[in-house]
Amino acid sequence: MRQLFPLAAGSPDLPGLYAYPAGPWLRANMVSSADGAASLEGVTKALSSETDRHVFALLRTLSDVILVGAATAREEHYNPVRPRELWRHLRIGRPATPPIAVVSGRLDLDPKSPLITAAPADARTIVITTAQAPADRRAELAARADVIVAGEQAVDLKAAVSALAERGHQRVLAEGGPHLLGQLVEAGLMDELCLTIGPLMAGPGASRIVAGSPAAKPQELTLAHVLEDNGFLLCRYTRKSP
Repeated sequence: MRQLFPLAAGSPDLPGLYAYPAGPWLRANMVSSADGAASLEGVTKALSSETDRHVFALLRTLSDVILVGAATAREEHYNPVRPRELWRHLRIGRPATPPIAVVSGRLDLDPKSPLITAAPADARTIVITTAQAPADRRAELAARADVIVAGEQAVDLKAAVSALAERGHQRVLAEGGPHLLGQLVEAGLMDELCLTIGPLMAGPGASRIVAGSPAAKPQELTLAHVLEDNGFLLCRYTRKSP
């Protein structure tokens, strides 16, 4: 791996390059093909690489909580984070793993899935839903997960992120999918985008990394760094006007 921008000699200091700034910060991590596809056949694995997965593990390690949409959690077969997947020396003084926070307005989650039942006591899965969600399903999930009600008919992501911060989860890592990322951008909540671009043409039909209704206005970003490995570009952008 080499650092293309800012140009630097030697191996990149990955923990330093991806360190969170002080205070609340929401980082999104996505992957795409060279022609902008966010997935192949509905999943992201084919767009990734060993180096991308290495950085993916680092980003999870540095975060306080991992935010994901319910559809992505189902399609990508999410489970609780395991300590062996992380850079464990960087978790000293914190719980061994960050919890997964799943956004689900309709609570169409399986309360018996490993994502709910296998989470450790110090990193219980968090379910973010609405006041209109079925009360019986909410109670069933609350037996094994922490439930946050944010919004009446639709999930209010600003309220959700604030509720996570109140629980001590200030360093948020959003892993998608495209609809959740679109909502975060529209709400002005995304502070940073980490985007891996793979050397692959996916062709027509695949979705982009952002989906949903158009944002009120484009969000300008500043390029923080670019890493390269075997044709994969790992780009980190921050919001231009915090």
